[in-house]
Amino acid sequence: MPFIHLTTFISAPQERIFDLARSVDVHKNSMSKYQEKIINGTVSGLMNVGDTVTWSAKHLFKQRILKVELTKMQRPDYFIDEQVKGEFAMMKHEHYFKPIENGTLMIDQFHFETSGALGKLLNRIYLEKYMTELLTTRNEMIRNLAEGNQWKQFINQ
Repeated sequence: MPFIHLTTFISAPQERIFDLARSVDVHKNSMSKYQEKIINGTVSGLMNVGDTVTWSAKHLFKQRILKVELTKMQRPDYFIDEQVKGEFAMMKHEHYFKPIENGTLMIDQFHFETSGALGKLLNRIYLEKYMTELLTTRNEMIRNLAEGNQWKQFINQ
């Protein structure tokens, strides 16, 4: 099973980064290149435990649907979202936030699996790199917002 581990330093308070990371609006903006839009569930604002969101986006030359649920949360230390429906055989994204001197470490642990032998080959050849790039793009947007002044529009609703 592929596993992606990213650590991003952000010069901002833990609580701010935690909230930006669970904002569906931030996610949608970070994935605009992929025409990502919400088609059901939490349509704006911050997700909480039990909330779901269904995304539609164009990835790998095809329109794809992914429904995720925020399954666990301890503010402002971590939250976990998991696929409820979608094309992955399994997808779990753990988000951790560790305050350190001068900022916060945002840690992503992303587990996913595709189905069948062709899916496993695709994981190794392409999908792991593709998913890492998506997460890195999202994290850069969170960093830019958290370290700037625009974060208020996403978490003071």
